Amino acid sequence: MEMENRDVMLHFRVSQSEAECIRKKMEEQGYHSMSAYLRKMAVDGFCFRIDYDYPRKISSLLRRCGNNLNQYARAANASGSIYTADIQDLQERLEEIWKNQKESLQMLAAFR
Repeated sequence: MEMENRDVMLHFRVSQSEAECIRKKMEEQGYHSMSAYLRKMAVDGFCFRIDYDYPRKISSLLRRCGNNLNQYARAANASGSIYTADIQDLQERLEEIWKNQKESLQMLAAFR
């Protein structure tokens, strides 16, 4: 996306308490530039910060499950059998993934 030339300046006044409230909200959203924050709020009407902890956790769990599944497949191909404990471990990890996925979807639903 090409950077648009910002050559129009807008000015408005706020009280001291309003300025403190705006600065606090700006910092909560992770903005370091008052200009960028106010522009985002004026154009889009809202700002929100996405917490990427759950998607990272889900990705990590999926990666581990995939690795375990590959190891189980190799073991089954080599020996012709796998252990029940291995299957139970994989089922527990998948349940944890579904739990985290449900929590993520609930958090996203709150943005409506």
